[in-house]
Amino acid sequence: MSTKEKVRERVSFKEATTVNNEIVVYNDDINTFDHVIDTLVRVCDHTPEQAEQCSLIIHYNGKCTVKTDVYDKLKPQCIQLLEAGLSAEII
Repeated sequence: MSTKEKVRERVSFKEATTVNNEIVVYNDDINTFDHVIDTLVRVCDHTPEQAEQCSLIIHYNGKCTVKTDVYDKLKPQCIQLLEAGLSAEII
């Protein structure tokens, strides 16, 4: 009779100590792709390629999460997006 060894794997994990929020930008009929891309590069530190991809997602899906972080860091960025004429909110 053979014996089977049970292999136990120790798994450890850290619970998140902070809650992340997201800035979501919504599609509109006012802003051009170039304006959205330039604004995301300037305000959210996106690369031009990343900003372009977000602008396409916004256009085709109606919205896109453009930044994730703690609320206090997102608030000034969201204000700048709104001041630039984009439709955005923190969720």
